[in-house]
Amino acid sequence: MLAIVCPGQGAQSPGMLLPWLDVPAARASLELSSEASGLDLISLGSTADADTIRDTAVAQPLLVAFALASYAALGEVSPGVVAGHSVGEFSAAALAGVLTPSDAVSLVRVRGVAMAAAAAANETSMAAILGGDEAEIAEKLLAFDLTPANMNGGGQVVAAGSASAIAALVADPPTRARVIPLQVAGAFHTRFMAPALPVLAEAAARVARQDPAVALLTNADGSEVATGDDAVAGLVAQVARPVRWDMCMDTLITLGVTGIIELAPGGVLTGLAKRAMKGVPSVALKTPDDLAAARELVRSVA
Repeated sequence: MLAIVCPGQGAQSPGMLLPWLDVPAARASLELSSEASGLDLISLGSTADADTIRDTAVAQPLLVAFALASYAALGEVSPGVVAGHSVGEFSAAALAGVLTPSDAVSLVRVRGVAMAAAAAANETSMAAILGGDEAEIAEKLLAFDLTPANMNGGGQVVAAGSASAIAALVADPPTRARVIPLQVAGAFHTRFMAPALPVLAEAAARVARQDPAVALLTNADGSEVATGDDAVAGLVAQVARPVRWDMCMDTLITLGVTGIIELAPGGVLTGLAKRAMKGVPSVALKTPDDLAAARELVRSVA
C-alpha cells in the first residue's frame, strides 16, 4: 500500500519553488492556488526571503500550495492512505477529495492569518527535542509550563509555549537530548492558538466537503477519518491541540504501508519514517529530479 504524506510548517525555504516552475502541471497548480489565496505564491516561493515566508499568514498557504503542486507534477497516482503533519493535513484533505485544492488553500489562508494574529498576542515559540528519556522530557516540559505540541515519533518531541520558557529549555535541556529552536512565529497547537479557532470555524462552515475517497488519517490520534464533516472539524480543532504524528505512523504500519512519498517540500516526514518505520522505502519530493524515483516507488508498490 502506498502512503502519501504532506509536510507542515517549518519545511519552507527561500527559492523552493524555482525548479518547479518549469513543470507545467506544477505551475498550473500554483497559479490556481495563488488565485484561491489572494497571494502571489509563485513570487513568494521563488524570490521572497526567509523572514517573509516565515510569516505564518504566508507560510501556511505556500506550503499547502507547494504540496499540491508537487502532487500534480507526480501525475496519476492513487495512494491507499494519505496524512498530513499540522497544516499538511489540509493538503491531505485535498488529496483525499474532502476539499477541492482551491478550497484547501483558501481555508488555510484564513487559518494562517488567524494564527498569526493569535501568535502576535503573546511572545511564544517552539523547539524540537531530539533524543533523551521520555519521562524526563515530560517532567521538564511540565516544570517549564511547556506543551508537547508535536509528538513526532522517532525520538522527536516539539515543545511549545512562552518564548522565555523555550529559552530556559534550550539553556537546560533534558539529559542526552538536543533542543533546537524552530523558525516559527508562535506556539502552534497549544492554548495560545485558541483565538484562531472561531475564525477558522466560521470560514470552514462555508466550505463544501465530501467524504474521503481514500483513507485519510487525522493527526489527532492517527485514526481514519470517517466523513467529510469529521475531517473539516478536525482541521479546525487541530489548531489548538497537539499533533500526534507518532500515532499516524503507527497506523501506517498497522495498515501495511509498503511505500511512502512525501510531497514537497519533503524531507522531514520521510526522515521520521526512516527511524520509526524501518524497512519501508520512501521518497521525499524536494525538486523535480525526485519525481522519477517517486514514480518508480509507485510502480514497485503497485
